[in-house]
Amino acid sequence: MAAAQGAGGSSAGPSGLPGSAPGHSRNSTAVAVWEWQDEFGRWRPYRGNVCSYIEQVFQASQQKGRRSGSGVVSSIALGHADPVLAPYVIDIPSLTQFRQDTGTMRAVRRHLFPGDSAAGQGIIWEWQNDEGGWSPYEMNVCVFLEQARATNHQRVDLGPLGYNYEVDFVAQVQTNKTTRFRRSIQRRLDAPYPVTASPAPLHAGVGCSCQQCWLNSGTGPITTRYRHSMINFPNSSATHQVSGRTASVSSSSVGFVPYNKPSLSGARSTPRLNAQSTWALPQAGGPSTGLSASNGVSAPNLPVKMPKPSKVNQALAATPTEPEAVVRKYLEELKGTPADEDCIICMEKLSSPSGYGDACECSTIKPETVGRLTNCQHSFHMLCVLAMYSNGNKDGSLQCPSCKTIYGEKTGTQPKGRMEVSTFPQSLPGHKDCGTIQIVYHISRGIQGPEHPNPGMPYTARGFPRYCYLPDNEKGRKVLELLRVAWKRRLIFTVGTSSTTGESNTVVWNEIHHKTEMDTNLSGHGYPDPNYLDNVLAELAAQGVTEDCLRQ
Repeated sequence: MAAAQGAGGSSAGPSGLPGSAPGHSRNSTAVAVWEWQDEFGRWRPYRGNVCSYIEQVFQASQQKGRRSGSGVVSSIALGHADPVLAPYVIDIPSLTQFRQDTGTMRAVRRHLFPGDSAAGQGIIWEWQNDEGGWSPYEMNVCVFLEQARATNHQRVDLGPLGYNYEVDFVAQVQTNKTTRFRRSIQRRLDAPYPVTASPAPLHAGVGCSCQQCWLNSGTGPITTRYRHSMINFPNSSATHQVSGRTASVSSSSVGFVPYNKPSLSGARSTPRLNAQSTWALPQAGGPSTGLSASNGVSAPNLPVKMPKPSKVNQALAATPTEPEAVVRKYLEELKGTPADEDCIICMEKLSSPSGYGDACECSTIKPETVGRLTNCQHSFHMLCVLAMYSNGNKDGSLQCPSCKTIYGEKTGTQPKGRMEVSTFPQSLPGHKDCGTIQIVYHISRGIQGPEHPNPGMPYTARGFPRYCYLPDNEKGRKVLELLRVAWKRRLIFTVGTSSTTGESNTVVWNEIHHKTEMDTNLSGHGYPDPNYLDNVLAELAAQGVTEDCLRQ
């Protein structure tokens, strides 16, 4: 779907559309919708049942905070609402979603809508994506479209909402006003979003700059903070322009991430919002640059627990992969422990035993042993790091959950395939002074290995071979060589759930963006894009693939 300008916080609807301009409703019944921001800057609503869980925990925490003065809960593990979302946790103070297995961070926001709106009735409007599946509009647009339909409008312009589209209700199509490209749309009933208490009269239309919109949307701050909150995260109200598909945010701005331990029988600590294995949240982003490109939540069914190390990954890694050996290789044991410092993996004080002491048995590492990573100097319970490593890919590498520094050579779970490279003289838009590099990836369907979400089950490989393009200049050739390294380390693809079709157990891209079109960037997948090469270099570096790899 073509990218459009970001949807702003205020707009006016089509002429005569009731409630399309900012205005407050006397009906104080409200529903809460939580949305996350994808790599294109688009806002995607979580499904109704997931929003209900998030809102329930959020409200319970606020009530407890008002009674005790201790502030809101730090994080919400989404695996409790949907097991497929086990790798994800939302950090409430920073309004971010963090994905444990990749470190991907995405912005999160909360909006209130009237109970009689589309959100309150569980009505979702969707557009047909390139794969033939259905992707939901962000909830502001769903509410807008439902209001227009209810008032017998045959056609509406989404321009006031920041989108370069017209919607024809009679023909059931969306038309790009510039290219005239048309897509089918549909109206679907889903679970209603959760009812919540509204502190003030609700807007009947889109938000403005009043206190209610500021406090109850994802752009407003949550003022109280829990002691295990994240720090130094980009403000979720930042409004820099996201550059289409290739938007990227360096993880260097990230503070620390709460890593909630699973529910353990006999655990020493008071149970919190526990996830099975969770540490991960959003790229900071600005206004939405297009419409939501998924049929709900991005929910890759990725491996969280692995009972056995992958033999393939053991062969790839040049370092020891035995969990205890890896932990001792990269952490030095501390003799004294900081008195008031937390272990952000188990959320306990470093001066107390590890919260994983009852779940992770180790003959050589005691629950009270504290270690410090040799390069970044961040400290954790060594048993917690052991548990974190054992729940991951077990490839002989560690990634600091605080600053994302990678120790060792990180490898992924990409299935077998081949990568072909060729060049031709035709130039890419924006790179008239050079030819083009073409990369072709070939992966076939197969059976999942022990490193994949469902070992022994088949996986599909849709859309292969996949063709990708780089300018044949110095920086483009540098990116190519680093992509070769990433391919060998199995980092470019993985097996998970498609964010566009919702299909699980299929080969999907793995956080390193590629340009799959040559001559248009309306979709964000093509050229010109002056920021692409720098962005993909940053994404490769986040996976531990840097120029140093080329010197080895």
